[in-house]
Amino acid sequence: MTTIEIIALITSGLFVGFINTLAGGGTIISLTLLMLLGLPPSVANGTNRIAVFIQNLVAVSNFKKRKILDTKKGIQLAIPTVIGSVVGVSIVVKLDEQIIQWCFGVIMIVMLFFLIYKPERWLKGKEELLNRPISPKMYVIMFLIGLYGGVIHVGVGYFLIMAAVLGVGFDLVKGNAMKNFLVLMYVPFTLFIFVLNGQVRWDYGLTHSIGNIIGAYIASKWAVEWGANFVRWMMIVIIALSVLQMFGVIDLKQFIDGLIH
Repeated sequence: MTTIEIIALITSGLFVGFINTLAGGGTIISLTLLMLLGLPPSVANGTNRIAVFIQNLVAVSNFKKRKILDTKKGIQLAIPTVIGSVVGVSIVVKLDEQIIQWCFGVIMIVMLFFLIYKPERWLKGKEELLNRPISPKMYVIMFLIGLYGGVIHVGVGYFLIMAAVLGVGFDLVKGNAMKNFLVLMYVPFTLFIFVLNGQVRWDYGLTHSIGNIIGAYIASKWAVEWGANFVRWMMIVIIALSVLQMFGVIDLKQFIDGLIH
């Protein structure tokens, strides 16, 4: 690797670790950069999982230390999520990238609407939901989210946060902590399968992880100290930028390419 590549990987990792820990969608930056550096899409997808695992390990450790992570419920939700992710990464399917991008964009617009229009749904937990056992419906939903995460991973954090907040009853800070925990649970399995198929570049992945560690630590610290409203506004900004990227209003790939070259 060249010095420019190392700087680009660490710098992007810092932003990605911060964005993914607070909301999600930062993986689009990682994949774009890794492919611009010459990795095939499948190898970029596998290599990215190294940094994702390490950044979530840091974030979850910080959330657990601050006692806002419900590990018991997390393990219950993790079981179907992990199973779904293994199925997702193991199957060979042809996906129309354009359709996926448009569907993902529509989902983010809906989420952005609710974050702005009904913020109380995200800022306060729902005791009646938290005190109930996890429903069979939620297990199915978590399996499907895991399936998506196993195949693509881009934006899976949004779906996990929605499930944790709207489906289980956590507030946005605890739901965000749960999202990081669930990703931490399933990513090692998907990474292992990518490794078996020779689709991981360890030098790129570990270098990228340096920035991710810093970004994840800062984001998890700020999320707890500044509360759910801070997380909500950060999500609004991040989702808005992601939507603009998805629908071609801004070109993140061109921006990163300009920075590298």
